[in-house]
This record gives sequence, structure tokens and C-alpha cells, in this order.
Amino acid sequence: MTSELEIAVADSLPHLSGGRRRRPPPSGPCANCGADLQGLFCHACGQSSDTRKRSIRHLVWEAIVTTFELDGRLFRTVPALFFRPGGLARDYIEGRIVRHVPPFRTFLVALLLFILAAQHATHLQTVEEQHKKDAKVAALATPQGRAAEVTRIRGQASDTLAEALKEAADDRADGLQDPVEKPDRVQAAYDRRIAKAQTRHAEALARADRVARGLPAEDPAAANAPGSKARDGWLKVGIEKATANPDYYWTVVFSWAQRLTVILLPIVGLGLALVYRRRKDVYLYDHLLVAMNLLSFNFLTNALGLILPYAVMPFWFGLLALWTPVNLFQTLRGAYGSSILGAVLKTLIVWAITAVSSVALLTGLLVLAVVEL
Repeated sequence: MTSELEIAVADSLPHLSGGRRRRPPPSGPCANCGADLQGLFCHACGQSSDTRKRSIRHLVWEAIVTTFELDGRLFRTVPALFFRPGGLARDYIEGRIVRHVPPFRTFLVALLLFILAAQHATHLQTVEEQHKKDAKVAALATPQGRAAEVTRIRGQASDTLAEALKEAADDRADGLQDPVEKPDRVQAAYDRRIAKAQTRHAEALARADRVARGLPAEDPAAANAPGSKARDGWLKVGIEKATANPDYYWTVVFSWAQRLTVILLPIVGLGLALVYRRRKDVYLYDHLLVAMNLLSFNFLTNALGLILPYAVMPFWFGLLALWTPVNLFQTLRGAYGSSILGAVLKTLIVWAITAVSSVALLTGLLVLAVVEL
């Protein structure tokens, strides 16, 4: 019935838009298995009996319908995912799946939408940063802009030097009062910090002088000197490359994100199995179904937040900070029949596991992308 509705909706589009109504599908043998056709679909193999050539518009609509399952199940599943997650998870666990979009399909589509939204947000951020760089370059092309930049660099360098000298002096005073510390070691550490602070101050003044002369702030000869990159370390070099070419960096990030984000599914599923290890009537398969629900909710809500205007984003993500644990609580209480206190405790545990895993995965993803640059 579901597939018949899909074909009926797709075939009705030309008529609704003013086009000519299509004829009924031809009768005769099935093109796939040869069985006699008795309706829109073959009763033996399930293939559609409509084998006519279709328009590009029909092909696009069919692709959308197949991917996102645009039928009555979608309009039952999505609202339940947001507002009745416990009942939806319970339906999946107890086998009432045909009335809803399959959970793994929902998970994959939600993940795809999240990745697309994140790519869109980072692209806009990259464009904005590029506009700022272009404006800065245009300002440095004028004497007034160079003078303002020189003043800024020198003022920041003086403030940084004063702060470093004060911190070093305070640490030396504390060290000299400590009976365990040796005065000569304290003084040696103080001297090293002072020398390092003064070196950084001199480098900043050199950058200011180069800007005043209309040159790039960083000296290319010094940056490309033998041993300079090795001294900086691979992480700093990678960060510099990412800053210089952010579009490529984020492309690498999202190429890995599509592979690594799926790791959250077994992590959340095993977390649920841990907190419900005494439930012998619930299996790991059931925990993974619930995990798909939880992650689909998170992917969809965060994807929506990433495409909102910047002015609205903080309010939306602030709402999600409250809504996400509530959604988790509702899911656990409805899916597993936990008491209120038990659901609260298990919510805290699963929330902590998911949060730590997400931060660790995101950090590893960003570092991995830096390494690949």
C-alpha cells in the first residue's frame, strides 16, 4: 500500500500542474519475472508494472520519495521523534515498525542533513572571514590603515609583555617563599621566562615595523628558514595550513565526519546496554534502535540550528541544551518503562557518555584533518 501511494502521488503531479493525465499501467507479463500482472505492482516479485519512459521531473520526484520516504509514515515518525520519543522507541522495540519510517533510514537521512547543514554553516563562516581579510588588506593599502594596524600591534605587544613580566615576577616571589624550592632554580626559571617574553615582544615590534613599511607582517624568509617548521611542530604547521586554506580544511573534516560520526551509534547503544544490563528481555539490537532515535533527534535539531540566522542561533542552541536531556529522559522512560528516578539517573549516565564521546570524536576529527593537510 505504501509503494502504491508513492506511485499514485508521483503520477498525479503532471495532472495537478496542468499536464495530461497518464494512462493506467499496462497489463501483461511482469518485465522482471514474467508473472501475470494484477495491479500496479507484481504480486510475485514486487516490481512496479509501470515501465514507460518518464520525464526528468518524475525521476527527480521519485528519487526524493525513495530517499526521504515521503508518505504517511514520515508524518507519524517525525513528530513522534520530537514530541513522543518514548512511544516511538517502544514501537520499534515491540516490532511495530511498519507504521513508521525504518529507524536506520531515519538515522542516515538525519546524519546527511546534519552534515549538509554543517557544511553550509562553515561555508558562510569562511566567506565572512574572507571578507574580513579582504577588508583588512584594503585598509593596509592606505597610510591610515597601516598606521592603525601598527598602533594595534605595538599596543598589544606592550600589554602582553607587561602581563608576562608581572606573572613571572609573581611566580618568582612565590617560589622564593617556598622552602622546598631552591632560589637558584627559581631565578633561572624567571630569567628564561623574561627572555622568552622579551623575544616575543621584539618579534611583535618587528612585525609592526614591516607593516609600517607596507610589507607583510610575517617575514617570508624567516618563516621558510631551515628548521623553522620543525621547531614549530606538526600541529602548529597544520593549524597554519588550515587557517590559510579553510575551505580545503573543512572539506577534509566533513569527508572524515561522514565516516566517523556513525561511531556514535554503537557508543550510545553500548551505553544504553550498560545502564540496562539487568534487563534480560531487551537485547543489544533493541538498544541500537533506541540509539538511532536519540541520534536522529540530535542530528535533526542541530541541523536546523545551523541553518538559522546568526541572531537566532544562540537561543535555539540554548533551548537544545534543555530539550536534549528532556528528550533523552522521555525516550528512556517510554522505551524501557523506567521509573522517574531511574530514568533520571540513567539519563545522566547516558548523557555523560554521549557528551564525552562526542567531544572526543570531534577533537580527534579536527586533529585528524590537520594531520591530512
